[in-house]
Amino acid sequence: MVIGVTMVNVLPGKERIAYSHLNRIDGIKDIYHVFGEYDFVVIIEVDDLGHLNSIVDDIRETDNVTATQTIVGAELK
Repeated sequence: MVIGVTMVNVLPGKERIAYSHLNRIDGIKDIYHVFGEYDFVVIIEVDDLGHLNSIVDDIRETDNVTATQTIVGAELK
């Protein structure tokens, strides 16, 4: 399993619309509306890095999204 944490910026005043679009993307486990440098923190859980990349591409193509930054998590065993 691959975990991605993607921070998302959206156009001012478009948070509700962007949230609605993000909520429809398969593979997104959680979406948190936050305050500060970013508007949302999105938690993604998928089987492989390629699928994570595809979901991040979908997020970037979402209306009103202006920027993203993704951190990839790894399991420690």
